[in-house]
Amino acid sequence: MSAYRFLRSLPRRLESCISKWLVLSSASATESDLALERWRESLRNPTQFYKTCVAFFYKHLPDDIRAHRRYFNAEQRGFGEEAFHVMWWMLFREFRPRHFLEIGVYRGQTLSLAALLQRKLGIEGSVTGISPFTSSGDAVSQYRKDLDYRADTLANFVHFNLTPPNLVKAYSTDPAALEAIGNGAWDCIYIDGNHDYEVALADLLACSRALQPGGILVLDDSGLSTSYLPPAFATGGHPGPSQVASEIEPKEFEEILQVGHNRVFRKLA
Repeated sequence: MSAYRFLRSLPRRLESCISKWLVLSSASATESDLALERWRESLRNPTQFYKTCVAFFYKHLPDDIRAHRRYFNAEQRGFGEEAFHVMWWMLFREFRPRHFLEIGVYRGQTLSLAALLQRKLGIEGSVTGISPFTSSGDAVSQYRKDLDYRADTLANFVHFNLTPPNLVKAYSTDPAALEAIGNGAWDCIYIDGNHDYEVALADLLACSRALQPGGILVLDDSGLSTSYLPPAFATGGHPGPSQVASEIEPKEFEEILQVGHNRVFRKLA
C-alpha cells in the first residue's frame, strides 16, 4: 500500500477500531448465547447476534481457530470477518458435515477452515473447492493479478498440515463444475463465487439440487435484504447474492441462522 493510500485509509481504520472496541466492551458472549435454541434470535435481531459472535471470537473461540483467522487476515490472504469463524465453528459442531463444497475459493481461507474443523472435531470427510483460480472478478470485486491462486491455496493447506483438498479449476457455470457439483453427496455447501445476480442464482439452483436433504447451504454477502446493520468494521453484503437469498423458496429451505452478511439455510426433507 502506498503512503498516500495508507493516509487516506486512516480515518476509516480508526473508525473501525473504535467500533470494534465498543462491541467488545459491551456485547455478551457465552456458550449459551450461541446455543442452537438461540439461533432464531439471529434472524430476529441479526445486528446484536453478530456482535455476540464477534465478542465470542475474542473471548471463547479455541486458540487454533483464532490463529487460523489471524494467518489469513495477515498480509490480506483472505477476506471475511472474525464472526464468520465463529459461525463455521457453530455449524460444524452442530451438523458435523462430512462432504463440504465451496464455490469461489480465492486463497483457501474457508476451505482450509472446513478441513481444520473436520480434523479438530474428529469428522471423517473431505473438502472440495470450485474456482477458476485466476484474478477474474465481477461487478463488485477485483483481485490480484500476480498470484497463482491454486498453488497458493495448496500452500495454505500445507501451512496448517491439512490433507490437500479436491480442487476443480473452472467457473461455477462451466460443464466441469456443474458435473462436480451434481456428482457430490454434499451435506454443506458455501456459495461465495461471482457476486453478479445471474451467476449467484445459477450457483444456488445447481447447489440446491445437489445438496442432501437436511444439508446446510451458506450464502455469502447476502445481508442487504435483511434488517442487519453492520458496524463500521463489517459489511452488509452485495445486491446480487442478497436478492438471490430473498428469492429462496421457503418450501425447500428453512433459514436457520444469520451471522452478518452470511445467511444459513437448511434443506427440507
